[in-house]
Amino acid sequence: MTAQPQTMGDGLITYSLDGDVALIGLNRPDKRNALSDRFVIALGEAVARATTEARAAVLHGHGKHFCAGLDLAEHSEKPLFEAVKGSRLWHRTFETIEMGEIPFVSAITGAAVGGGLELAASTHIRVAEDSAFFALPEGTRGIFVGGGGSVRIARLIGPARMGDMMLTGRSVSASDMERWGGVSYVVADGTALARATEIARRMAQNAEFTNYAILNALPRIADMSADSGLFTEAMVASLATMTPEAKQRLKDFLEKRADKVQAPDAH
Repeated sequence: MTAQPQTMGDGLITYSLDGDVALIGLNRPDKRNALSDRFVIALGEAVARATTEARAAVLHGHGKHFCAGLDLAEHSEKPLFEAVKGSRLWHRTFETIEMGEIPFVSAITGAAVGGGLELAASTHIRVAEDSAFFALPEGTRGIFVGGGGSVRIARLIGPARMGDMMLTGRSVSASDMERWGGVSYVVADGTALARATEIARRMAQNAEFTNYAILNALPRIADMSADSGLFTEAMVASLATMTPEAKQRLKDFLEKRADKVQAPDAH
């Protein structure tokens, strides 16, 4: 049962638990959930809390939109060094999502623009509704991505496509973003949060060490040479099989107490 949502960060974030899944809501609908530094700090506090009491988490937006990106009114008033420090704050916070201890799913409705797309890119699975749209209008604003997008988004869709989005400012549909590799699932309007929560529940049932290894080993291996990556894989695989939870799960499978992998549903 989902607990009544609590608010954090002067109401900028809502937080609740649905069993082993934490639901974290961006709660600034009048501004399309545009992110300020104060907003990002509150998000970091919610992520830290989820890590201590949940096994997976869902990130979603209140209102019609997931997140319209950077609060430009705040950003335009920042001195140079404050802007640098603000960008690094976003980097640290988003890294606690991407390379933390529990998997995150983003439920994307409406706009995932600029910093909103950077935030979604830090989650491990992205579920977008049919009507969701994505954009990187930094070129038209005279700015540059500062929330990790040059690394995370470029890895998802490639630097050429990311550059296209930044140079032209064009919006990209959910179906095109799925085809590009930036979205994991496209679902009917009104169903993203439910589907994201369903996926998070499934991941929450995994062995904790395996989830941790997937979040932290895979991206590091991707940055290694093939030889170093294979050696690291051998170490992580061996560690995973040594955990008591893995031993029990393998025993359950061998003794036919665990479900076998099935073909995907044709429907």
